[in-house]
Amino acid sequence: MKKLSLGIKRIEGEIIPPSDKSITHRAILVGSLANKGFRIKRALISADILSTVNCLRSLGKDIRIEGCEIHIIKGNLREASGILDCGNSGTTARLLAGLLAAQPFYSVLDGDDSLRRRPMKRIVEPLRLMGAQIFGRQDDSFLPLSLRGGYLHGVDYELPVASSQVKSALILAGLLAEGTTIIREKIKTRDHLERMLQYLGVELNCENNSIRVRPQEKVDSGEITVPGDISSAAFLISAAVMLPNSHLVIRRVNFNPTRIGFIKVLDKMGARLSILSLENKFNEEIADLEVKTSELKAVEIEASDIPSLVDEIPLIALLATQAHGLTKITGAKELRYKECDRLHAIWVNLKRMGAKVVELEDGLVIEGPTKLKGAKVESFNDHRIAMTMAVAATVAGGEVWIDQDDCLKISYPDFWEHFMAVSH
Repeated sequence: MKKLSLGIKRIEGEIIPPSDKSITHRAILVGSLANKGFRIKRALISADILSTVNCLRSLGKDIRIEGCEIHIIKGNLREASGILDCGNSGTTARLLAGLLAAQPFYSVLDGDDSLRRRPMKRIVEPLRLMGAQIFGRQDDSFLPLSLRGGYLHGVDYELPVASSQVKSALILAGLLAEGTTIIREKIKTRDHLERMLQYLGVELNCENNSIRVRPQEKVDSGEITVPGDISSAAFLISAAVMLPNSHLVIRRVNFNPTRIGFIKVLDKMGARLSILSLENKFNEEIADLEVKTSELKAVEIEASDIPSLVDEIPLIALLATQAHGLTKITGAKELRYKECDRLHAIWVNLKRMGAKVVELEDGLVIEGPTKLKGAKVESFNDHRIAMTMAVAATVAGGEVWIDQDDCLKISYPDFWEHFMAVSH
């Protein structure tokens, strides 16, 4: 058990958050197709990212990590000699499936116990429509996945579930398929791969929530610098909003419109948050933000809001315990299929801390403000739940203990270092 209650009274200072995990994953996969190699500066080096790197190394890629830079040396993919271990990373498993579906060899994707419970049929079905031979456990629903790659043809496919991972997998497959692939979204999801490919000169048409992909076997070469991850910054932002006399500046954070749902919710809740600067680099918006202690009010969050803040719902539930009124979150059933059932996990932990919270089939209802109390809480081996509980401990009366926090290495290895640097 780890003690989370550390006597923190306010948050003050400046941080540069860890680099964006979604962008780093996608840059590595795109770089694996580059004719002349690829360079990623200020990459996130975390457990999930290393899962992607190690899978590609098993597939014959020469990938060198020097500090926070990743260099991908030119060279073709080849059949791995063993099973490709995706660890805990759903992004690795799903996007790599899209890439491997077009490769002329056999592959098997597997992962840890948590990843084996996450739904994979959502990528199996569209990849099969493109001509892939792909099979999985329990009627093709779960890992391990077995792929016999080869010829693919373009399809016109509407995503039944809002998922940037499925969309990205189909884009990667479409780059290597014959003919045009059209991917249609009912609700727009994060678009980092589309922006990256367009920046690198790949012909990609994006309009009216649809993406048209034409075959292009390789990108020539490239270099990008990865901005900070808004989903990681959200934890310290939340602490600053709730703790009295707090003042926090976040530097060089990704401000892509498909990722700032959390910022929009904070604005609706009355948070004192300002944009100090905003610029475009490598086809991504990057901002400096200023956050101060705020008086919060309740909000309603619906299905159309979820894709742009899917990773921050546990934090919003915590913020709602300190907000005036009744916060209702619906349309968030997708959270039940993440590293853990995040709706249930945050409900369990907040209830233990004395929150007035009701679990719905697709969301949560939280009444605030409520003074949280000390308790023993669980991470459910989920990095975002663990960090949410660390933030909850700052406003709790009494000691808060968590069962384990090793899972932080998945997305934010330096979380405790950053947290304590701005804690006073």
